[in-house]
Amino acid sequence: MMLGCNKKSITAADILGNPNYLAISYGGYRHDTRDIQPTIAELKDDMKLLSAMGIKLLRTYNVQLQQASNLLKAIKQLKEENSNFEMYVMLGAWIDCQNAWTDKTPNHDIESEQNAGEIARAVALAKQYPDIVKIIAVGNEAMVHWATNYFVQPKVILKWVNHLQDLKNQGDLPKDLWITSSDDFSSWGGGDPTYHTPDLEKLIKAVDYISMHTYPMHNTYYNPEFWLIPNGKEHTPKEEQVKAAMYRALEFAKMQYDSVFNYVKSLGINKPIHIGETGWATTSNGHYGKNLSRAADEYKSGLYYKLMREWTNTSGISCFYFEAFDEPWKDAKNPNGSENHFGLINLNGQAKYAIWDLVDKGIFNGLTRDGQPITKTYNGRFNDLIKTVEAPPKVSEMWTH
Repeated sequence: MMLGCNKKSITAADILGNPNYLAISYGGYRHDTRDIQPTIAELKDDMKLLSAMGIKLLRTYNVQLQQASNLLKAIKQLKEENSNFEMYVMLGAWIDCQNAWTDKTPNHDIESEQNAGEIARAVALAKQYPDIVKIIAVGNEAMVHWATNYFVQPKVILKWVNHLQDLKNQGDLPKDLWITSSDDFSSWGGGDPTYHTPDLEKLIKAVDYISMHTYPMHNTYYNPEFWLIPNGKEHTPKEEQVKAAMYRALEFAKMQYDSVFNYVKSLGINKPIHIGETGWATTSNGHYGKNLSRAADEYKSGLYYKLMREWTNTSGISCFYFEAFDEPWKDAKNPNGSENHFGLINLNGQAKYAIWDLVDKGIFNGLTRDGQPITKTYNGRFNDLIKTVEAPPKVSEMWTH
């Protein structure tokens, strides 16, 4: 009985930064549209796979659709079936500006009238599942200016964070529920000084921790200086060139993390900082494919996954790796678009190179996804995998955009 009691008392403060509670970003969509929602049975299969991988903390993105509420039902059922089953959720509430995703011009200074309902749904789920929902994130990349369809000003995020903190203080939400917003490193003050506003400073004070995103992979195209093969290294073997580039990618992520840390410190504020999103696609027919940055393949993705886990696990940083499974709705009209291929497991139930070692250890034995046992991509043949890998471009091949 004691064990069960202890489990219920676990809080975000216990989980975040604890390498025994690995985190991941989760979407269970199997089709090229979110109109087809994953079933409870499919969600339970996914949870069993992630639990076998040592994942104990999931990040979701909205409560407009059924997936998040069904996910909580699925986890509850798994806990009822097995008292040792353990899975917690960082529940995302999607935030938009006025006219987002419409044919009208987005008004980034006024928020969408949909936001209040989204927050209310998140509150209701956090109250219904207090033993599972440990964090609410207000918005996903909702303040970063390149989110041109929908971004809002920090005052909107601040308003809703304060609302949730007030509910905690009033006893309407659990006192140990942590509130954050999950956004690009620049939105948290780590980049362009135009983000350094009084409202952002108030927001940093209001959240329980900072959830920041870092994507070296996207920067292989947009800021490629760190990525290109340095002069004098053009003739080293391909694998050495790739490994060196992936270590530079790790350093790029650390630099963005440090930039947020240093900005927060400069304000005289002390808040935990965790990585709400980072990942590396395995396929791209666009910016990250063979015609441009050559970043996307399973080998590079696997190296990045291992390097990020090693760094964050030893540094007391939670890393919500993006993402658990490929989701083909992300770029539905372009099957080979990079957004569809960030998962550690593909739609055929195949573990990508990043987690081949887990297949070898037998952790997936007896588990399936959509009726398929978990096998390895490339039939586990490293030589076949490495043939698909290209070294990064040379400095002389750098492009402008």
